[in-house]
Amino acid sequence: MKRISLLFLIVICGVALYACENTEVQQLNIVPRPVEVQVTKGHFLLTPQTVIQVEKGEENIVPACRFFADYVGRSFGSPLKIEEGGRARNAIHVAIDTTLGQEAYQLTVNKKKIDILAGSGVAVFYAFQTLRQMTPVAMEKGEKMTVAEIQNAVIKDEPRFAYRGAMLDVGRHLFTVKDIKTFIDMLALHKLNRFHWHLTDDQGWRIEIKKYPELTKVGSMRKETVIGRNSGKYDGQPYGGYYSQEEVKEIVKYAADRYITVIPEIELPGHAGAALASYPWLGCTGGPYEVVKEWGVFEDVYCAGSEKTFQFFEDVFDEVISLFPSEFIHVGGDECPKEAWKKCPKCQRRIKKENLKNEYELQSYFVHRMEKYLNSKGRKIIGWDEILEGGISKTATIMSWRGTRGGIEAAKQGNQVIMAPNTYVYLDYYQALDREKEPFAIGGYLPIEKVYSLEPTLGLNPEESKMVIGVQANTWTEYIKDFKHVQYMVLPRLAALSEVAWTPASEKDYASFINRIVALSGRYDALGYNYAKHILSVIGTTKLNREKKELELTLAPTGGKYEIHYTLDGNKPTLESPLYKDKLKIRENCSVKALLFREGEPLGKEYQKDFTFSKSAFKKVTLSSQLALTYSAQGGMSLTDGVRGSEDFQDGNWLGTSIDDIVLVIDMEQPTTYTKVSVSCLNRPSDRICLPESIKVYQSNGDQYYFKVAELKNIDSLKDMQTKGIKKLDIEVEKGEGRFIKVVVERKKRLPEGHPASGAAPYLFVDEVEVN
Repeated sequence: MKRISLLFLIVICGVALYACENTEVQQLNIVPRPVEVQVTKGHFLLTPQTVIQVEKGEENIVPACRFFADYVGRSFGSPLKIEEGGRARNAIHVAIDTTLGQEAYQLTVNKKKIDILAGSGVAVFYAFQTLRQMTPVAMEKGEKMTVAEIQNAVIKDEPRFAYRGAMLDVGRHLFTVKDIKTFIDMLALHKLNRFHWHLTDDQGWRIEIKKYPELTKVGSMRKETVIGRNSGKYDGQPYGGYYSQEEVKEIVKYAADRYITVIPEIELPGHAGAALASYPWLGCTGGPYEVVKEWGVFEDVYCAGSEKTFQFFEDVFDEVISLFPSEFIHVGGDECPKEAWKKCPKCQRRIKKENLKNEYELQSYFVHRMEKYLNSKGRKIIGWDEILEGGISKTATIMSWRGTRGGIEAAKQGNQVIMAPNTYVYLDYYQALDREKEPFAIGGYLPIEKVYSLEPTLGLNPEESKMVIGVQANTWTEYIKDFKHVQYMVLPRLAALSEVAWTPASEKDYASFINRIVALSGRYDALGYNYAKHILSVIGTTKLNREKKELELTLAPTGGKYEIHYTLDGNKPTLESPLYKDKLKIRENCSVKALLFREGEPLGKEYQKDFTFSKSAFKKVTLSSQLALTYSAQGGMSLTDGVRGSEDFQDGNWLGTSIDDIVLVIDMEQPTTYTKVSVSCLNRPSDRICLPESIKVYQSNGDQYYFKVAELKNIDSLKDMQTKGIKKLDIEVEKGEGRFIKVVVERKKRLPEGHPASGAAPYLFVDEVEVN
């Protein structure tokens, strides 16, 4: 944290030294990046005597001004005075220009005054958020001061998308009212304007509904929680809680004061476990049910054949609508199994009565019916992209989470779309490949640069692109138990999402973003936010040169211009270590470490990679296996390139399959003696990734006849569901000599009894195969 803060001081000092000559937007370090910025010479001196003057007749924008007045007041000892009219010097003049877009503003800073021209009150608020990021970071801390320099500049700005959102799941784990308010503050800092509040799920009902008190009396509490990823072991501790209607009103007002709309999500027709436990008559079987204590998707859903179900939702939504003034109500609609409906006489009668083709259309009927009711109350619905499967109305808005395909389909047929693809904006995914040094997470890999790379309208023509109203980042909390962990997963990736949502695609620049986010991290520190420090790090990429029998290792910073120093012996790099200038040629065993330096100070996260070469290094490998497309790496060459996969099976180095054995032949180029073959495999039973059943080794000298020389059997990866890691399996060979070495890695066919996915086919993951 000290290193990040030091870099922040260096960046600010640099701005002060070259402000007169340099007019690049980066020197202001504003996130999200404004549309237009022109930096000019000099500064405005903000003092306790500075006043905020609001144009006469525009009293409605005073609340937006009060935010900045109070913010500055923490350092000056009292808020800035806000008055109507006047054109005094040493003042911030605020006026409305209705020719500007509703969220557009122009901010002009010169040595005499600051002018804000805005399209509405919300645009005034955004102008002050920009001005906030132009104040010294010490002011963010509330440190006492009598003057603050504001860089002279002219800024013209407005957001690219109208909907700029973030979702927090409180169904799996609950967070305090104070935590929720802090989350809203985080959104405001990044100019986001929608808080999607996921309030109900299988594992907990979190909002008070007065007509149905059992929802919170029973549905808000689960008797215990599974440990890890559905390990079959439980913590034995009751868990739960909910938000009273008064607390909901308090949070909605808090958000509105920051020009953020709260959108509640009440899941239907799936993810119903907590509600069914509260009122068993809502389900197809009548129960008994319990609040779910595991994670996943479950067959017990709301009964679509019972009129009581629809009356229940009408009653629930009546109370929800009274609490949330938002235009949208999110109704979920995702991950709804149909098995219960197939067995339910009531649901089958409903299908017949409504002339529906199948259970998918029954889900569509369910969603349509509730949409019609909400429309009658003046509201619109948002649903996850699964609601497309049975057909949707033109007034439904699609939130596309399973990639962007659902969003593209919806936009092409004329529906509004919010892009929230899991591979770009699911902030519960790991943000570093070295999982062992990260807080436990659901899986995946989503570095900040991947979030930044999202283009929400890709695949759409200009007319279709107009249907994309915005983007959203989602934070699911199965494995996030406290708010500090939430902040760590969200920040600074939320900043990348904000720039996707706000900044024109033509103005996005990742290198610039990294420099600006490093400066913003100083404000995170001042605010006490717990954020991930992966902002600055060394990225290493390897390229195999088989002809030269070497690996080319390229090192680069995640952004900006920094020196890279490295070592090959596993020691921590210093300024005395070699300076990286060009690709490193890796031909023998080594442990590479690399680190960024600026102004002689080490920065960010260290890069570390071990390279191990055996007799089979760089030899040609022929595969005869059906691999999963996602886990095919570079084919056979990935097995002898000396690059070891990490514990993240999505790092691009692993070969994976759930339907075939992995069979490979290594051409040693000439008859070779050897005594051992080693195969590196990944073991994560809780993720359905298991060690192989057996490994057989064969050899041949080119006559197409292979004879077995060794076998490793009885490999047990299932003693403990939480056992995980990379296992190097050694197969000793007594008489090994041949040009062609064939290795058959036999996968386990079924997960055994006792595993949560008993009977399913596990995955087999293989990386380096070494011959020694």
